[in-house]
Amino acid sequence: MKARVHVTLKSGVLDPQGKAIEHALGSLGFSGVGHVRQGKVIELDLVETDRAKAEASVDAMCKKLLANTVIENYAIELEG
Repeated sequence: MKARVHVTLKSGVLDPQGKAIEHALGSLGFSGVGHVRQGKVIELDLVETDRAKAEASVDAMCKKLLANTVIENYAIELEG
């Protein structure tokens, strides 16, 4: 089974990297881009075949390591 975790900053948290991307896009002539927020995607190959157990395991991984839940949100996608 594969898991994909999308980690993004919570709204209200400053995003200097997103702001830098926004300015760079404007400098490159992409004037139609508004506010930019950046995040990360983490892909995991899991041995677990039980969907509920896999989701619970990945959720625990997110809370303990993959996301800083004070300033970040995360969403889990499972395939397989």
